[in-house]
Amino acid sequence: MASFDPAALDAVRVYALPMRNRFRGITVRRGVLLSGPAGWGEFCPFEDYDDAAAVPWLQAAFEACEEGWPEPVRDRIPVNCTVPAVPAETAAQIVARSGCRTAKVKIAEPGQSAADDLARVEAVRDALGPGGAIRVDANAAWDVDTAVSRLRELDGAAGGLEYAEQPCPSIEELAAVRRRVEVRIAADESIRRAEDPMRVAVAGAADVAIIKATPLGGVRRALQVAEASGLPCVVSSAVETSVGLSAQLALAGALPELPFACGLGTVALLEGDVVAEPLLPEQGFLPVPSTPPEPDPARVAAATPPADVQRWWLDRMARVGKLLRPRGPWLRAPR
Repeated sequence: MASFDPAALDAVRVYALPMRNRFRGITVRRGVLLSGPAGWGEFCPFEDYDDAAAVPWLQAAFEACEEGWPEPVRDRIPVNCTVPAVPAETAAQIVARSGCRTAKVKIAEPGQSAADDLARVEAVRDALGPGGAIRVDANAAWDVDTAVSRLRELDGAAGGLEYAEQPCPSIEELAAVRRRVEVRIAADESIRRAEDPMRVAVAGAADVAIIKATPLGGVRRALQVAEASGLPCVVSSAVETSVGLSAQLALAGALPELPFACGLGTVALLEGDVVAEPLLPEQGFLPVPSTPPEPDPARVAAATPPADVQRWWLDRMARVGKLLRPRGPWLRAPR
């Protein structure tokens, strides 16, 4: 890889965008936009990830910049709205505004109770009506017995859950929960943060695979994981801006089959964006882009954080770049 020059600010932009609600423990989403011959990419590993865990995130950004994406087999993607761990009334408002017929509800938030989760799910059911689908995401918060008990309660409150995402941390625990509940189990962290993402299917630990282009190293790598898993797949975002989200849409567009709505309505979680026309669902769908959207200079300027934050991200990207296999020059000035 060519040495990374953090002074090349005509080709790299650091951003910071507030979250509308606390999500995954964060209130501000930060990352780096970079350009290349194929367009724009985004490097935005969560700040608690170490450099090694951030390597595939940089690989995904390079793919978007240098190679582009495979040809899609569909031109639009059904998406769910995402409901953070907010009060029930706010949850209902989020669903009503979204226009989506599927809702993903965050549960098991530290400091909240089982009653909070039940109230949130019940409010989402009321907002969706009887025909909408509800899925829940516990972010690996529970042990097996807690997961079994809570999922049975939540399944009843929802009038039937579509699936439960990552109720427990380990593959073995997911398999144990799956044997004891009627709810489908979806694996997220067990795939994207595993040394061998295919172990989930072999262990009988999940009915659904949650795949994300960004932490798996790009669209092409994620397609390989999807094929090898042998499971129905749901593409989900990593809470990127519209630049990074476009790669997730490219992945969803290229999958041979797409039986569930995807978790790609997440730009709505941000206060603002870096493009002039954010990728927000219309009537529950998003289009599949052929290339990443180009950042809008005024919006990028408005989202630019203080110099110390910029330096932290540029230094981080330089360190992660040193862990990549050697490759040709990638850094280009914006087109």
